Amino acid sequence: MRTAFSGFPEEAMTFFRGLARNNTREWFQPRKAIYEERVKAPMAELVEAINRALARLAPDYVNEPEKAIYRLYRDTRFSPDKTPYKTHIGAIFPRRGHEKHRCAGFYFQVSQKEVEVAGGVYMPGPEQLLAIRTHLAEHHQRFAKLIQARNLRTLLGEMQGEQLARVPKGFCSEHPAADLIRYKQWLWDVALEPRLATTPKIYDEVVNRFRAMLPVVEFLNEPLLAARKKPPGDVFFH
Repeated sequence: MRTAFSGFPEEAMTFFRGLARNNTREWFQPRKAIYEERVKAPMAELVEAINRALARLAPDYVNEPEKAIYRLYRDTRFSPDKTPYKTHIGAIFPRRGHEKHRCAGFYFQVSQKEVEVAGGVYMPGPEQLLAIRTHLAEHHQRFAKLIQARNLRTLLGEMQGEQLARVPKGFCSEHPAADLIRYKQWLWDVALEPRLATTPKIYDEVVNRFRAMLPVVEFLNEPLLAARKKPPGDVFFH
């Protein structure tokens, strides 16, 4: 099913090029209307189009634009980089009912440099880490098969993510899934040509990659869903 989204206007890319060179409030404030009309509004249209596709493919990941689209303003409190604005616009599609960075989900962003499409688990907390690692230990053969899927490898490449130097405490270093258990993140991420953003093709490129990642995203969320269904007081044991 096609979408009516025609791509971001060229003014969006011009805006990001200018912002990258002049990341200041003095530059941004006179151009705030350009951002709202030529960047954020088309992004909301694209998110709505992607949501229509997700409603068919993976309805639990539909995320309305107001919640999906990240703010342009950077949180500089704990960063040495004090520039006030992000030089891209991004949107996230976590599984409904879960914290957006703790569970597996989908993400894409647009800038003058690239169109980035990603998915997986980015920032799991201790409970989520243990649940996912335990799940991988028990079902590693199924996961290994999923990550070798041709469509996934063709469209997004190899799995990425930070890893521990050693297998974490509580897991056997000789376990056949030891390499998978050492991960702290389980991610897929690809950068596409920036010119894609100004064409209708951006919709297909994002949706096709979300579709390719869906089996691994669902796998990674399985133990988190199981944890939510446990009665209060239940914990994971290993």
